[in-house]
Amino acid sequence: MNKTLIFSLIFLTVIATACGVQAAQPSPLPATATEAVIVPAATNTSVPVPTEAQVSQTESPTQPAAPTVSFANDILPIFNNSCNKCHGVEQVKEGLDMRTYETLMAGSFNGSVITPGSANDSFLVEQIIKGEMPKRGQKLLPAQIQLIIDWINAGALNN
Repeated sequence: MNKTLIFSLIFLTVIATACGVQAAQPSPLPATATEAVIVPAATNTSVPVPTEAQVSQTESPTQPAAPTVSFANDILPIFNNSCNKCHGVEQVKEGLDMRTYETLMAGSFNGSVITPGSANDSFLVEQIIKGEMPKRGQKLLPAQIQLIIDWINAGALNN
């Protein structure tokens, strides 16, 4: 038994020594398109660092990113499943009809519920996150809430 214990300790020591431990390298701060990327000479990385010319070719501040969330394909199905019973099909509570893009953007009796480009300022998002909406049925899943937030932050386009 002593021989097994000694052998195990020696084996673990050899493995630990062979693997070694490297100190964590601090991650560099992100650079903007007008800043040069400075890479320390002592880094050991296999990821190529783009040059300023490459960054300016791929990211142009005058060109907005293509919308990734579609109202028709991503957002409207969420509203159809979770919201439209009270806000369009059986009733139009608070004057908010969520069946179409146009009626949604028209808002409610109290005004607009969506501020395109700012989910933080959108009453609809506030109500969903607080758990106030939908009042009946299951609450929205985090992935569904994120889709709505992303769509609003991208400008709440009718796409």
